[in-house]
Amino acid sequence: MCCEKRVLQAGRDGLQERGHWGSKLEFLLAVAGNIVGLGNVWRFPYLCYKNGGGAFLVPYVVFAVTCGVPLFLLETTIGQHTQEGGISCWRKICPLAEGIGYGGQLIMLYSCMTYIIILSWALFYFILSFNYTLPWSTCDNYWNTVDCVDVTTIATRNHTNHTKETLAATEFWERRVLKLSGGIEDIGSIRWELLLCLVAMWVICYFCIWKGVKSTGKVVYFTATFPYVMLLVLLIRGLTLPGARQGVEFYLLPELSRLSDPQVWLEAGSQILFSYSVGVGTLTVLGSYNTQSNNCYKDCLWLCLLNSCTSVVAGFAVFSVLGFMAKQLGVPIAEVAESGPGLAFIAYPQAVAMMPLPQVWSICFFILIILLGLDTQFVGMEAVMTSFSDIFPTVMRRAGRRERFLLLYCLMCFLLQLVMMTEGGMYIFQIFDYYACNGACVLFLCVFESLAAGWIFGAERLFGIIADMTGERANPFFKVCWLYLTPLVSLGSVIYSLIEYTPLTFNRWYVYPSWAYVMGWIMALSSILMVPGWALYKLSTATGNLSQRLCQLSRPEPRGGLPDKKIKRDRALQDITEEDLE
Repeated sequence: MCCEKRVLQAGRDGLQERGHWGSKLEFLLAVAGNIVGLGNVWRFPYLCYKNGGGAFLVPYVVFAVTCGVPLFLLETTIGQHTQEGGISCWRKICPLAEGIGYGGQLIMLYSCMTYIIILSWALFYFILSFNYTLPWSTCDNYWNTVDCVDVTTIATRNHTNHTKETLAATEFWERRVLKLSGGIEDIGSIRWELLLCLVAMWVICYFCIWKGVKSTGKVVYFTATFPYVMLLVLLIRGLTLPGARQGVEFYLLPELSRLSDPQVWLEAGSQILFSYSVGVGTLTVLGSYNTQSNNCYKDCLWLCLLNSCTSVVAGFAVFSVLGFMAKQLGVPIAEVAESGPGLAFIAYPQAVAMMPLPQVWSICFFILIILLGLDTQFVGMEAVMTSFSDIFPTVMRRAGRRERFLLLYCLMCFLLQLVMMTEGGMYIFQIFDYYACNGACVLFLCVFESLAAGWIFGAERLFGIIADMTGERANPFFKVCWLYLTPLVSLGSVIYSLIEYTPLTFNRWYVYPSWAYVMGWIMALSSILMVPGWALYKLSTATGNLSQRLCQLSRPEPRGGLPDKKIKRDRALQDITEEDLE
């Protein structure tokens, strides 16, 4: 059904219109807020130093050019062309591949459940940053042990004689914030303070998107721009600290021999996919709210460049501070460099506690973490809401229905998260993060996506769509990527990740029970199997012989997206007949 008819029908049936971004800037800020997230701050810098410093930029750029940017353009184009969410868009261009949309939404569900947990931790740290003395800077608290070392004595201790000593920030994280139990078998009680922080984050996310793009488009003016102010403040402060130069050199000093390690290339590919937010349908949803005259081609190129540049700059901000911390401790930088929660909730807070006016820098840092994560979280929620609203438009687009469904979605995720708010919740959190939101799952979806769009729908047809919408032809290299490079590189990465698979451990010492690994693999396979499972279901319910069914399910819906009034006016498209509108 075409856009014009859908709008007219919506008016007759009392349905609300789907809507568009209020301006092009809203779209750009929403996408920027989605793709520039926590991974840019706490994962990319760590991967860069760990995998050869400046040499890591070689595989990073290769994967960005062959997979990241082509898939970014592909998904945005499909969304803008079909004006549909992450699931129903595939009904219009390749019904056989609709399982890609369902698989992506399932990964988004897992991600929404884990990502907001990190925001609740950050909010807890942010609140305690207003204390006269930062609680992770001293060892005279009830949760500390005799092995604790605080910032007042840490520089004078002889570390070689105190192998059991523990940083105050580490004890605060493990014994105060998480109150970590002995294993996943010992769930323990709920951490009520963290639970209240989690409730607050869900309330914020709900009201950021409860009115759809009308509210989301306004919120991103702040949430997508203010993190850059905080990042600039932290960057300037970090570069002025003693030891900052050594930290930056450690971050970027090339180690070309690491390029021969396939693991380096795999981690570069995984970082690109997560950082560019491809494979899960988020970009499709954001692009679907554009008018069809929007130049998505140029937008994609600039947004990808912004994302990668932010990652590099964030590395300077992080490693300048870690260089300062290493100098204060008198240890190599490698001993203080962390990734993920270890960086955000142990290493960086400990370094901040050693600075003058530590409360100021702690507040700035956790504002940065909260806003970076908040954008990604509520845009992911918006992607899920839009995708299901487009599947059931007559139900979801009535007054008040979206708000109620969003509330139900938030409550469902919150109830499922309660187990992660316990003393053993960190063990469950890591299973979700390691298996359910695994890079291999996203890589699988990217393989199917590029094959369905490039080979079944047609790379040449995609080129024509981009030309119709933007008025310019894309670089032919993208066609080569969609047809060959992207699926081959993604599939190769998947195969290698399976070959090099190592079971999850916690803090390098705790080994999970067998049932936990089984649960993890079930979650990992749940999104991947959506693609072949849905294809088999559609083939079994279609009519005709197998060849006819395949042909029918591989054929795009006639005129899956119609040009808007601007394109019709500018390009004088006279071929839209009354039959087309019907």
